[in-house]
Amino acid sequence: MRIVYILPSLGVGGAERQVVALGERMKARGHAVTLITLLGRQAEEWPTPLDLLRLDLRLTPTGILRALLRANHFLRGFRPDLIHSHVFPANMAGRLFKLMLPGAVVLSTVHNVYEGGWARMLAYRLTDGLSRRTFAVSAAAAERYVRLKAIPARKSSVQPNGIDCAEFAPEPERRAQLRAQMGVQSEFVWLSAGRITAAKDFPSLLRAFAQVLREFPETLLWIAGEGAGAESARIQAQAADLGASLRWLGLRRDMPALLDAADGFVLASAWEGMPLVLGEAMAMEKPVVATDVGGVRELSGNAGIIVPAKNSESLAEAMLTTMRSSAKERARAGQAGRERIAAHFSLEAKASEWEALYRENLKEFKVSDRYN
Repeated sequence: MRIVYILPSLGVGGAERQVVALGERMKARGHAVTLITLLGRQAEEWPTPLDLLRLDLRLTPTGILRALLRANHFLRGFRPDLIHSHVFPANMAGRLFKLMLPGAVVLSTVHNVYEGGWARMLAYRLTDGLSRRTFAVSAAAAERYVRLKAIPARKSSVQPNGIDCAEFAPEPERRAQLRAQMGVQSEFVWLSAGRITAAKDFPSLLRAFAQVLREFPETLLWIAGEGAGAESARIQAQAADLGASLRWLGLRRDMPALLDAADGFVLASAWEGMPLVLGEAMAMEKPVVATDVGGVRELSGNAGIIVPAKNSESLAEAMLTTMRSSAKERARAGQAGRERIAAHFSLEAKASEWEALYRENLKEFKVSDRYN
């Protein structure tokens, strides 16, 4: 198969990481793969060996026309069998590219329960005819888009993200080395991760952590993720009273090592699609505490503690429950989490599922209609 993946950019996010990993596995299986990004190079990006076309889109009439001409020239030369786009802006682009190349099958994927307001939902509805099928990374996301009539139920499917269980596997030596490097002695370390935005609801996490400290003063909270602007500044200012118990780690590319060094993982999100980092924490055998949003419950099953969103008291009590349990109990919870990820969400299994879905959708598409 000849496959084109489309993303807004290669910025360091969960959707971007998932698409890069999927594309690399499709290439390793012998398919011709190219990745298109709408935007140019970002300050921080996921690296990839895939062939890459950056459209360097500028939101001006001239900039849009130039990007469309570049895309049209490439697509007519590459002649993809299938175009698979991810996240709203790229999904709109993929559907527009269908007009340039009617012979390609276009598939869309939404990665969050919230990808914008009514105007974007209307755009999804009006352009649905250009996409053969729209996938969501969780049942919760799929149900919401169907309810909003952004996606017709007959064309909606759920296809969860996958976790690389080889990359995310515990290594005791790595754990000891990073804890020593970070100056950890006997403290219990909670790790959280994500962009410092409203979606991740770090204010609730900080309030919960303040309650945890009152019972367990020898506790640390590490937050890995970048943030900018007023929202990030406000959240970081809120944390000033937590002192040295809280460490802002910024953008990190060593998540397996950080998860190894931590004793538990906490996710306080206000909304999500299917949070990759939660699955990665489970694969690393960490006890997890997370809010009941998006596909969190679908992902964690009975392997974690799930609490209501925007409820710092419930979040704190779940963290305390984890800390009060014995080391053996936490180890059993962690092992159950890894077993669940390996059984239901491994990246290799998801790649095989996508490959089968691609073939199925291509088979259904009339061969006689292609590249006439």
